[in-house]
Amino acid sequence: MRYPPIPREQWTEEQADVAKAIMDGPRGELRGPFVPLLHAPKLAGKIQELGEAIRFGTSIPNNLLEFAVLITARHHDCPNIWESHTKLALKAGVSRDHIAAIAERCRPLSMSPDEAIVYDHCATLLVEHKISDAMFDTSVARWGRAGVMELGGICGYYAMLATILNAAERPLVDPKSVPFGVPSN
Repeated sequence: MRYPPIPREQWTEEQADVAKAIMDGPRGELRGPFVPLLHAPKLAGKIQELGEAIRFGTSIPNNLLEFAVLITARHHDCPNIWESHTKLALKAGVSRDHIAAIAERCRPLSMSPDEAIVYDHCATLLVEHKISDAMFDTSVARWGRAGVMELGGICGYYAMLATILNAAERPLVDPKSVPFGVPSN
């Protein structure tokens, strides 16, 4: 394992402080990208703060936030983010059909107008690294400038985590999990 979990009794003071902030925050536990990130506690602390703002503090509704996360996870082929966020997406109300389409790198059918805006915005941003004026105007008309900035932040944050997790080669939580599948429960 490239970045094995660091036993609690071996944590430096800085690692302990970061771990405490993560465990005391809305995540409630030290998991996912924060296990390898704890090897670089200063970076882990900043990423944790950004992630808390992105995941728990944007104006984008949770179902659409999770939809954007899955689009980003699949774009970056990150099975770790996919594994955890497919479950969160289902809980938030993202349809199994939409998740399956994203897994197959297809544009989901029968999306709501809001889902279509989020999908088109995120998919275009991730593939083309920019969006057109028309897409920007459509997104701003729906989410406002702050919401559009948050949507870009969601894509950027999860792209960063995908890079970290893919480089760290973190094992999946469930070894029987199928990368880019749709959870049965």
